[in-house]
Amino acid sequence: MGSNSSRIGDLPKNQYLKKLSGTESISENDPFWNQLLSFSFPAPTSSTELKLLEEATISVCRSLVENNPRTGNLGALIKVFLSRTKELKLSAECQNHIFIWQTHNALFIICCLLKVFICQMSEEELQLHFTYEEKSPGNYSSDSEDLLEELLCCLMQLITDIPLLDITYEISVEAISTMVVFLSCQLFHKEVLRQSISHKYLMRGPCLPYTSKLVKTLLYNFIRQEKPPPPGAHVFPQQSDGGGLLYGLASGVARLWTVFTLGGVGSKVAASPELSSPLANQSLLLLLVLANLTDASDAPNPYRQAIMSFKNTQDSSPFPPSIPHAFQINFNSLYTALCEQQTSDQATLLLYTLLHQNSNIRTYMLARTDMENLVLPILEILYHVEERNSHHVYMALIILLILTEDDGFNRSIHEVILKNITWYSERVLTEISLGSLLILVVIRTIQYNMTRTRDKYLHTNCLAALANMSAQFRSLHQYAAQRIISLFSLLSKKHNKVLEQATQSLRGSLSSNDVPLPDYVITFFSSRLLQAGAELSVERVLEIIKQGVVALPKDRLKKFPELKFKYVEEEQPEEFFIPYVWSLVYNSAVGLYWNPQDIQLFTMDSD
Repeated sequence: MGSNSSRIGDLPKNQYLKKLSGTESISENDPFWNQLLSFSFPAPTSSTELKLLEEATISVCRSLVENNPRTGNLGALIKVFLSRTKELKLSAECQNHIFIWQTHNALFIICCLLKVFICQMSEEELQLHFTYEEKSPGNYSSDSEDLLEELLCCLMQLITDIPLLDITYEISVEAISTMVVFLSCQLFHKEVLRQSISHKYLMRGPCLPYTSKLVKTLLYNFIRQEKPPPPGAHVFPQQSDGGGLLYGLASGVARLWTVFTLGGVGSKVAASPELSSPLANQSLLLLLVLANLTDASDAPNPYRQAIMSFKNTQDSSPFPPSIPHAFQINFNSLYTALCEQQTSDQATLLLYTLLHQNSNIRTYMLARTDMENLVLPILEILYHVEERNSHHVYMALIILLILTEDDGFNRSIHEVILKNITWYSERVLTEISLGSLLILVVIRTIQYNMTRTRDKYLHTNCLAALANMSAQFRSLHQYAAQRIISLFSLLSKKHNKVLEQATQSLRGSLSSNDVPLPDYVITFFSSRLLQAGAELSVERVLEIIKQGVVALPKDRLKKFPELKFKYVEEEQPEEFFIPYVWSLVYNSAVGLYWNPQDIQLFTMDSD
């Protein structure tokens, strides 16, 4: 690297990287650092080029792993970065492009090295690399700094305190990416990590006070969907000696937001549309990772606590003293962002997390008069079930199940009339209520599951959502009513077949009194319809049923209690959610690449 522009293929021979990873200790005050950090090279634009970048620097990283316990150069680099971040806010206000560019480059190198170190060694070994302290002769002090914790706190400060400007956009994304890398040790363990050094840093000590501020900042980054500045926004003039800064920052800026479409690196996760905001994407991924950290042995996950308890900015009631890490955020802006971003797994997972865990959010959303803006994207996910991965479909379905637990929601969806649902292709729906459309999509999902995936979990939750809505069915679209009858007929046939098989297997062991009676309600109405003739209009069928209801003997009917099916999370939800979240990170994180062969948490196919 260094002041001359570099190509990825030249990196293994780069003199500055060789010196960094060599056997010579470099003081944090050495002019070498300014030379090392004044680099630029063509930005990787695909997962293939990111893989080439990692392969090109692996020899340098291995040398540093071997030599760093003696040289402490990694610690020196981190100290250089830490000292620079103290002036970062002022540099942003003064528009000091060069200082911010070099500080970003320092963080970029740290992130790349940290990723390799985490992959290749245990957390205990990693900590030793970050606690090196060069001792002068005669100094026998055993005290040493924990640079990992200091680095993590610095990253949290950078994310929450540095104003988001064109010149700080990239370093903000890089700081969030580095935090994701810091927590990526989970990728290299088959079992869910319940005790981790990284968890300890985040859940206690100097990092803990940043909890609510970090969660709030990440949420607002998601809400605002800030687009990156144009790549040419920070072009520097080339110096006359030919080895100057060139277009360093512009090249660096391009690195992150020209790799938006990395989704699908080795995994069959639905390809994401091109991301317009890498900052929002990375913020959401980090937020989900933090929310799904396991609780410490002596304290709950503070980031989950913050997500569970934040309130609307319009809510003036005080927070109870028992609620830690509380803050306020604009619910209207959050609702709008959630409605607009449901094409991605991670946005749907965030919506599920908020609905399930934050009662303030759930109450607010159920009170909205424009619920169609939220429900329609969820229905579209279920409608295109063939194109979605199973986790995304599950999350969408559970969201519907949570919503249908509320009777007000079940009533109001039949009052919302929709026009021309273009994505529903089985039938032209020029006008239909939101409730009828919801029924159609859920029934279609049931039928798809019965013929294709045969997933018991999916089946049960679909039927539970329909059962929750059934007491509030009003003015159903003719096609929705037809699909309900068809589904009932199909399920009845399957039920009767299973019942017949069970009866045959038990025949002889039952007395005559044990034989179940035929379903008298169904038999009564069927006979009346048969007596009325073969060709009956919808109006005539309805009239016969109304007359039959009056004449139906009430003493033969059974009274069923009204049931409400509620979503109950598994006893150990982290066994599902942690691998799911990290699969999203693996496939969606901007500018990050992990070798599929190194991944232990879930099975990945190679490129």
